[in-house]
Amino acid sequence: MKSNNNLEDINGLDPENWEEMRELGHQMIDDMISFLKNIHLEPSWKEIPKDTKAYFKEDLPVEPQNSKKVYQDFKRYILPYHKGNIHPRFFAWVQGSGTLMGAYSEMLAAVMNPNVTIGEHAAMYVDEQVVKWCKQMLNYPNSSSGILLSGGSMANITGLTVARNAHSNLIREHGIQKNSKKLVVYCSEETHSCITKAAEIIGIGNKFVRKIKTNSEYEMDCDKLLEQLLLDIKEGLQPFCIVATTGTVNTGAIDPLEDIYNICKKYNLWLHIDGAYGALAKLDPNIAPKLKYIELADSVAFDLHKWLHVPYELGCLLVKDADTHRSTFAITPNYLLQTGRGLAGGLDAINNYGFELSRSFKALKVWMSLKETGIKKHAQLISKNNEQAKYLESKILKSNELEILAPVTMSIVCFRYFNKKLSMEKINKLNEEIIIQLQEKGIASPSSTILNDKYCIRVCIVNHKTKKEDLDFLISGVIQLGSEILKNNF
Repeated sequence: MKSNNNLEDINGLDPENWEEMRELGHQMIDDMISFLKNIHLEPSWKEIPKDTKAYFKEDLPVEPQNSKKVYQDFKRYILPYHKGNIHPRFFAWVQGSGTLMGAYSEMLAAVMNPNVTIGEHAAMYVDEQVVKWCKQMLNYPNSSSGILLSGGSMANITGLTVARNAHSNLIREHGIQKNSKKLVVYCSEETHSCITKAAEIIGIGNKFVRKIKTNSEYEMDCDKLLEQLLLDIKEGLQPFCIVATTGTVNTGAIDPLEDIYNICKKYNLWLHIDGAYGALAKLDPNIAPKLKYIELADSVAFDLHKWLHVPYELGCLLVKDADTHRSTFAITPNYLLQTGRGLAGGLDAINNYGFELSRSFKALKVWMSLKETGIKKHAQLISKNNEQAKYLESKILKSNELEILAPVTMSIVCFRYFNKKLSMEKINKLNEEIIIQLQEKGIASPSSTILNDKYCIRVCIVNHKTKKEDLDFLISGVIQLGSEILKNNF
């Protein structure tokens, strides 16, 4: 690059022709509306061609490129090869499908471009209001604190950090080595891997994450939990937290919250709930009774980019004891001093409740989406997904070729194509191939898991666009592919 001695002559990054950019913006919106409107007519997933992958090996651009050409490249090389979670037959991981209003709000937030952790500006008040709404969704105490984060993983690690520091007010200053006893956290063997990662990062270590066996329903076995807890106490260790899951990623199982809560109360342990997937099922009247004890937990982590369908990414952590939450993270250097008036006035800085000091205007997409739809409609859509899972289960139970492999608690269904003449190894290979071909042919996009050594077709229904005919199409595809693969390969 050549140096420029007249740097003052260089224009900023605003468009040279505002009207051309206005026209391009209108075109983008028109194209994206058509794209979303007709997404159900497209394959659920497309394989990325080699020439497209080669395109992404280009070096760093040095000179400007035409804005329209940049957008055309997006439409040619990126948009056709989306992940698919915006498609009604995406049944893989627990991933929401977004909304058009959510997309619009992302644009508005990007135009404002505020850092929403400090300062006296409207975005701080929107953030505070959205956290309040999150409490109301779960009937969590109004006096509690909360923070919006990138997702369940960050919400869980933030929650466990608060739990660790609540165990001893010396930890923040002296670290966990100040404790004479090793800290121990408990969860089920079905708990999300982010809990283990969190324990490693905050200094507990994965050897002191006790993964408790589950019962036949894939729920934490509280007898085994208590047995391990008492053994650890006897050996001089220091239990401090139990993580209960409301909707495991494998099967959607809900841990026995009342029993776990009672154990926590008896032994003075912190109850943290990983509700990344299932906490918002509390809005479904059929599931809500199982999730009542969320209201009594010391902290709860959950995602809004799953069943609330706001665009990625957005999770939330709620903590019952707001003072303990704040004392875990609050620090005020001279350059972050708050004043009673002016730009440095206003609400308590959000970075006093988490690690991040730089953060986007995450709350706007929730604020606009909930104002557009109301929480009642979201509750109905969650109930609809759970009913669709029961519908899918009924179709599988009526089929001679298919077999249910786990109880259907919420909106996850685990099953397989089955032939009693084949060995376990061959049945597993058969189902793996069925899943791959379902995806490659664009029929549907389920994921896989393994339960009791059985390879499962795992269908997770958290899509507001999914209809029963999409599930019928999936089942037809599984049976047809299973028969064809069986005939040609086994």
